[in-house]
Amino acid sequence: MYEYELQQARSAELIRRAEHERLAREAVRTRRAARREAAESAAGRTAGRSDGDAAESDPHSRRSPRSRFARFARPA
Repeated sequence: MYEYELQQARSAELIRRAEHERLAREAVRTRRAARREAAESAAGRTAGRSDGDAAESDPHSRRSPRSRFARFARPA
């Protein structure tokens, strides 16, 4: 009887964990969709401006314009 109750408790815990993981994935998906929608609407507003440079000056990625590697000092 003890093993049966232990198995039931483990099963219930696994079900709770799975539900929590599903909710977490859904929350991440929702946040990403909202962020994407906000970026698209901001891009639409920027593209609608009269100056043509505004849309081109927006970065297309999150990469920094600086190099990832430091410059080496030249020997004198």
